[in-house]
Amino acid sequence: LIFIMHLQEFVTVLVRDPRTQKEDSWHSYIDYEIFIHTNSMCFTRKTSCVRRRFREFVWLRQRLQSNAVLIQLPELPSKTPFFNMNNPHHVDHRRQGLQEFLEKILQDALLLSDSRLHLFLQTQLSPEDIEACVSGQTKYSVADAIHKFASLNRRFPIEDEERKKGKNDTDSDSESSFSGLRPSDDSISCGCKPSPAPEES
Repeated sequence: LIFIMHLQEFVTVLVRDPRTQKEDSWHSYIDYEIFIHTNSMCFTRKTSCVRRRFREFVWLRQRLQSNAVLIQLPELPSKTPFFNMNNPHHVDHRRQGLQEFLEKILQDALLLSDSRLHLFLQTQLSPEDIEACVSGQTKYSVADAIHKFASLNRRFPIEDEERKKGKNDTDSDSESSFSGLRPSDDSISCGCKPSPAPEES
């Protein structure tokens, strides 16, 4: 019995570390780190970390729903016009809603068979590139994309630059940070440790 319990599959998903990213001189958005740890045979990588923004979650839900018509997908946290990215309560409420959404999605075997979900969770491909990969319009397969992301992006150059600077400006309000995107090895450590979001003034 104990041996059987050890073989039981699990998927742990965490949505964490919200960060403000600057889109252009006028617009900013918040993205979230998605951390996966699993022993499920459905997953190409057993641990991974990516960053996704809210509208990418909206795209994922629409695509999953169109491919699984008979399943009622869980709702995303509502997109309210009153959402304030400078309000930690708003941001954390959305983060919790996104995590609950993924937790429910990952319990459904039919949804787990959708390659879009795996590319969303285990690569940094854009929705357009995910669609191209799934429909066979790319030179790389879904598994290739996931392995390539894991092997090529263990560390982003911006992190080395920040390290050289000595991190003197840790308490600045800087909005440019794509560090934390250190995708996986097949180990729990993953390299994606959560760091506190910048304090709001």
